[in-house]
Amino acid sequence: MIEPLTCDVVVVGAGVVGAACALYAARAGLDTVVVDRGPVAGGTTGAGEGNLLVSDKEPGPELDLALLSARLWAELAREGLGKAVEYEAKGGLVVAGTGEALAGLERLAAGQRAAGVEAVPVPPDRLPDLEPCLAPGLAGGVHYPQDAQVMPALAAAHLLRASNARLLTGREMTGVLRGPDGAVRGLRTDRGDIHAPAVVNAAGTWGDEVAARAGVSLPVLPRRGFVLVTEPLPLRIRHKVYAADYVADVASDSAALQTSPVVEGTPAGPVLIGASRERAGFDRSLSLPALRALAAGATRLFPFLTGVRAMRTYVGFRPYLPDHLPAIGPDPRAPGLLHACGHEGAGIGLATGTGQLIAQALTGRTPDLDLAPFRPDRFPEEAE
Repeated sequence: MIEPLTCDVVVVGAGVVGAACALYAARAGLDTVVVDRGPVAGGTTGAGEGNLLVSDKEPGPELDLALLSARLWAELAREGLGKAVEYEAKGGLVVAGTGEALAGLERLAAGQRAAGVEAVPVPPDRLPDLEPCLAPGLAGGVHYPQDAQVMPALAAAHLLRASNARLLTGREMTGVLRGPDGAVRGLRTDRGDIHAPAVVNAAGTWGDEVAARAGVSLPVLPRRGFVLVTEPLPLRIRHKVYAADYVADVASDSAALQTSPVVEGTPAGPVLIGASRERAGFDRSLSLPALRALAAGATRLFPFLTGVRAMRTYVGFRPYLPDHLPAIGPDPRAPGLLHACGHEGAGIGLATGTGQLIAQALTGRTPDLDLAPFRPDRFPEEAE
């Protein structure tokens, strides 16, 4: 017979968001258990590029969360986690191919600067100073020094290790324990119950399943994306570099395939090439149109990549919510249930801020940001 466990909070999901929730909950003095049906970083986190971006966020709640998270990632790096998670404060460079695209990028940058983002205009003749291998003829760009990068799987693993939370992998959540008053009393799993007054749904793309098993709805959908990985190269791409239309693709509601070039080097040598987006359910099938579009976009930005071999590709599913904002904080429909999911392709970058906000909600402290825009119950209930 498996003895039931008892703790202050149980986090469902051992990706980077769940790991950050565990870390900040533990730092707030809470005894924390993390449960996942698979391994650490076995879902969306393990298929991510590790972006910590402010450059692709329009002014508003998500940008505020990105700025908070960037500060917290930098603090963790200074505390000693930087090398372990391959934290690189490399900065980002967004480039425009036409005068019209550049005008739109400059309008976005102006709004971001007003919100506290460092956004430095780069005229076309200065682009080679930042990226000598960029294609000629671009109209200009904007440099974002606050953009950074981590290695996603390492980030999840080391945040969990730093939290000292009890980690239970290979354990399927089957339901949420509720008291007579409807309040959460813990988690039911296929290997025994975990008693706790709080449950955090950090299940990423599968956040709708966790919500449903808790008796509430959360319309998380998977948005498929591919990444191309090249052979190892000497460092020739210094920043996260992407085209200005990437921001529009992120904000799009289209279910169709969309691609815009996002290119960066890594400490190990391979170049990562994204980004594609499409709503195709959980279909992991290889999409040649997506891969061809990624390769074409990357070589338009960096012509030298034409002669570089792509060694592999991988696919992941971004947890997408209809208004492009994550669900963060307490769920009034189930007291004691909190959500930390639906970050789409920004979960790694937004993980630290999300974790801190969840810890503040758990302990009754005033949150660093207004949680109203992230309310889990903001979506209309589906008709029976």
